[in-house]
Amino acid sequence: MTTEHWKDEPEEHDYPAARDYLSLLLDPGDAKKTAKALAHEPRLTHYKAKDILRAAGLPLLPADDPEVSKDLAKVRAGDRLSPVLLVRGDPLWVADGYHRVCASYHLDEDAEIPCRIVSRPRS
Repeated sequence: MTTEHWKDEPEEHDYPAARDYLSLLLDPGDAKKTAKALAHEPRLTHYKAKDILRAAGLPLLPADDPEVSKDLAKVRAGDRLSPVLLVRGDPLWVADGYHRVCASYHLDEDAEIPCRIVSRPRS
């Protein structure tokens, strides 16, 4: 179950969600460019949930967190989750998919999560 619960491509609504989040960290123009770069990144790379959380400095949300629980229920129902959108830097930014990373960790912390990843814009 842990390797077959990912879609091949992020969902279209993930990119505006990433842009909204990134606009809290970057000026709106750079947030838009970074979200666009994520949408145009042709490759999916794979990272372990535990490594994503560690690189981002984010805590593991509990399985009973409402959004994590919703993602776990989707997987149990046979639905596939959207790949995660990441922005490389120190720390790593999870532009979209934090709850999906946590859900995957609860399924198998060593499972490889498909991700689109781009570097931060240069100042």
